Amino acid sequence: MKRYYTILLLGVLAFQTVQAQDPIFTQSNYVQETLNPGFSGFEDNDRIYAGILSRLQWPSLDLNLTTQYAFVNKSFDYGPGFGFGIGANAIWQYESFNNYNFVQVNFNYAHRVNLNGGWFFRPGIEVGVGNKSNRFRNLTLADQININTGEISPTSIDPLSRNTRTRYFVDFTTGIVFEKEEFNGITYWFGASVKHLNRPNISFVEGEQTPLEIFYSIHGNFRFPFLNDYGVMMTANYMQQGQYNRLDIGSLFQVNQLLLGLTAVTNPARNDQNSHLLTSVNAFLGLEYTEFRFGLSYDMNTSKIGNTRGVYEFSLTYLSRCRRCNLDRRRKR
Repeated sequence: MKRYYTILLLGVLAFQTVQAQDPIFTQSNYVQETLNPGFSGFEDNDRIYAGILSRLQWPSLDLNLTTQYAFVNKSFDYGPGFGFGIGANAIWQYESFNNYNFVQVNFNYAHRVNLNGGWFFRPGIEVGVGNKSNRFRNLTLADQININTGEISPTSIDPLSRNTRTRYFVDFTTGIVFEKEEFNGITYWFGASVKHLNRPNISFVEGEQTPLEIFYSIHGNFRFPFLNDYGVMMTANYMQQGQYNRLDIGSLFQVNQLLLGLTAVTNPARNDQNSHLLTSVNAFLGLEYTEFRFGLSYDMNTSKIGNTRGVYEFSLTYLSRCRRCNLDRRRKR
């Protein structure tokens, strides 16, 4: 009986993964390409920005998730009145229990519009091709279990066991960013993005429709000097997909080449009575070396989900030197 409930519980969790909320990175407040195509070419001056993120979630559970992300983009500048950025990125997610795989490759374009008063407006668009697959042969369905004897039948009469497929889909995303030019070391920007504008069908069942929920994000960043040589960056990011939402509020302190960050992850909707407002506290440690930045973060769970051993995330980003600057300009983020 205990075995039956365990399999049933894991089956429900697997179904929730199939319903698919977007992968969210702890360090998305620092690598905004994961959220908004308007950041393609954001560093300007013909610079190349590239990086990878690797995420391991809940390593102590049988259904731990791993997510990988890689991106590259480049800015093109033709005088103060015209500039744009192009880029590409790829994301891969894998769930160990039922061999769920999600892979998507995207290409993006962002245009820079110079406004009055030192403001810039950056609208962007992204087009991608995604694939979701699941090795359903590894799943045990309810009618395969003999509760009295504990035996597992190799076959099932459930029609879904013979009517599943790997799903391919095309995906569209758009986003905007407003940026204020640096003045006395102070910079700030805010933006918004909408993913899955076409609501692609992600159903594994042949002939059925399961539109992917639209993902909304509103984000902002305020950076200012501290004790002359140091810097502080405040970040906020609100996300919503379907009935679920999330608000991240954090800060990043930079002391020479060392970065220390702390983010509070909240669940404003609290969809049921067992939900927590504060779901995790995330710590970030970073190091800049020449054109590279290394980042390591750990999510400390504050909910009652159990002993998951948290979430670990590693990032490595590269920013090329400033080709059109008299002096090599510092990072904007």
